[in-house]
Formats: sequence, structure tokens, C-alpha cells
Amino acid sequence: MRSKARSKIGTLIAATVYAACLLTLPAWGQGITQGPVSPPANVRPPGLKNVGIEQHLNQQIPPTLAFHDENGRAVQLGDYFGKKPMILNLVYYQCPMLCGEVLSGLESAMRVLKFDAGKEFDVLTVSFDPKETPEMAAAKKAEYLKRYGRPGAAAGWHFLTGPAASIDALTKAAGFQYQYDPNSGQFAHATAIMVLTPEGKIAQYYYGVEFAPKDLRLGLIQASQNKIGTVVDQVLLYCYHYDPSTGKYGAIISRVLQLAAGATVLILGTFLIVMFRMTPTTIAERKYPATNDRRRTTND
Repeated sequence: MRSKARSKIGTLIAATVYAACLLTLPAWGQGITQGPVSPPANVRPPGLKNVGIEQHLNQQIPPTLAFHDENGRAVQLGDYFGKKPMILNLVYYQCPMLCGEVLSGLESAMRVLKFDAGKEFDVLTVSFDPKETPEMAAAKKAEYLKRYGRPGAAAGWHFLTGPAASIDALTKAAGFQYQYDPNSGQFAHATAIMVLTPEGKIAQYYYGVEFAPKDLRLGLIQASQNKIGTVVDQVLLYCYHYDPSTGKYGAIISRVLQLAAGATVLILGTFLIVMFRMTPTTIAERKYPATNDRRRTTND
């Protein structure tokens, strides 16, 4: 009886593992497609020919570029490197529309994160208008720190201004393309934020004015080389992969199926061990407790 039960359980486990392997095979061939982030300049509307995002993944942001922080102190970008992963966003502080939306979207996503700016990551907000001043940067920082409301964030969220030469070098390295309109006195520009490694290399781009907190969290963890985050985050990074063409994380089906198959085998293996350790008497006692109690009473 027990040998037949063992045989059936063994057959079931083997069939489950085999089916899982068959399911994962097609998924190995799936890759991540990369498409253009912005249309070519020759097909863009007039006035927007120099506006867009050109991805420079793994590009080093020049550490020696000179700027001023919100207090008017002379700094170099490298002063912020080597410590934590960073979020870089390029705006101008007197922007009447899009820049405020980007900053609000970034602050909203950061507020959802359990990570704290200044602790697990830093933020560099840099104006690409060379006419703007540290006083403007200080006012903008005070506004968004009040919204964010996390203690210690002032030491981790930096608002910079700088000369045209530094701005040009930074935006070129980041692939951030914008254009000044003399008629309106405003800049036409794309909307995106970038996640940098602690060394200042571009790890990821996120587009639009709203940013998914889950994607931002995983991006920061991956950029930190897993120096922040939890074990659960490591499992998620195993199952999800950053897609440069969308600026989002997507599931890798093969890895999800692998984990599902592993969990199934683990559950069945545990069940098998429990069944092997149970004797026929134990099984009978669990199945017919009242009958066994009467037998014991009669024997006594």
C-alpha cells in the first residue's frame, strides 16, 4: 500500500517538474526590445527639432562640472558622487508648466517610497537656464522640502544653478535636448528623470511627469548594486527587468515561471517528506479518531 502511494507521489512530482521546464523553454527566447525614445530631428515639428531624450545608458556624468548650490556655495557634481544612488532631474525654476509637474511627480513618488532622501539616496535637481540664481534654487528647494516632509531631506536633495558651459556639458552627457524660444522667453524641453549609480553613471531613464514608486524603488536598488533594499526586493529584481524603451520594469516570464516551478517542487517535496514520516497507524488515527478511541477503551 505504502509503496504504491510513494510511486504515485513520485510520478506526480516528476510530471510537475517536467511541465514547468516545458513552460519555461519558450520564455528563454524573449528579449527586451529597444526603440527610439524621441523621433529623429528631421521629423520633429518646427521649434522642437532639438528637443528630446537620447539615452546614454552607462554614460559617466562629468564630475568636474562647476555649479552653485542653493546657498550660493561653489560645488562640483563630483562632490555628490561616491555615496548613494542618485536621482537627476533637469528643470528650470521659472518654468510655467512642465518643470513644476515633473518636480511634483517626483516628490509624490518619493513620498510613497520607504527610502528617505538623504539616507538611502540623493537627488540632484539642476537648472538648465544659466540666468537662474541660487536664490531661485533656494526658494524652489524650500517649497518641495515642505511638501516632502521627511527629516534629513535637506541634506540629500540639492538644487543647483550654473554657467552655460557646465549646463551644456551636463545636458549633452545626459542626452537631454532642449531649445530656447526667444519669442516666449521659455524653453521647449522633454520631461524625464534619470537614476545614477553612486559613481555618477546613468543607470536608467523614467519619462513623463508621473513616476511609478515601484519602478523608482527597484531602479535605486539596482543602481546601488543591491546595497539598499530587502530580500523581497532582490526577488523582485530577479523577476523584473528594466526596459529602456519604456522606462519601466517588466516581468521576465521565464524567471517568474522558474520561481513558480521551484515553489511547486518545494511544496510537493514537503508533502512527500511528511507522508513518508507518517506510519499507517498514524494515518488511521487521524482519519478515524473516534474508532481508535473506542478500541483503546475496550482494550483497557
